[in-house]
Amino acid sequence: MVAHSGKMTVEKARKLRDEERGRNTLPVFDPHPGSRKQRELRFDHARPGQVREVRQLLAAIEGLDVQPGHGEFSLCIEYDIHQHSLQAIETALIRQGFHLDNSVYHQLVRAVIYFCEETQLRNLQQPERLIKQSHEIYSKAWERHLHGDHDDTPPELREEK
Repeated sequence: MVAHSGKMTVEKARKLRDEERGRNTLPVFDPHPGSRKQRELRFDHARPGQVREVRQLLAAIEGLDVQPGHGEFSLCIEYDIHQHSLQAIETALIRQGFHLDNSVYHQLVRAVIYFCEETQLRNLQQPERLIKQSHEIYSKAWERHLHGDHDDTPPELREEK
């Protein structure tokens, strides 16, 4: 293991972990703050041939990058949430007769990802708030608010002569 100088950060820890594993890929279930997402599709172990079929099928879809997964029953996909969502991709695969890994853990992870992508997409479609105007609104409300920092003495009487 290589000694690294400086403070340990999350990014450094991940890099060290990936170096130890012998790969430099993005972790699959970590947050991806931008609109470009990288996810891992995991399939039922009872049907080993379906991974190859799914890879060929998904590779033909525009805006969807498909790579081998971290195991023989998985694929890594990368897409923009403005074009695709994990829920839509997985629903389409299930309708085509493919079987995903339905362990409780993976069902929970998928539900969280579905919710996060839907929420992020909805938030991206909202108009941007004008921060300066909202600050002015709160400043004016504070000026009118009766609090202990207000001096009712007229300005001409406050001045020292």
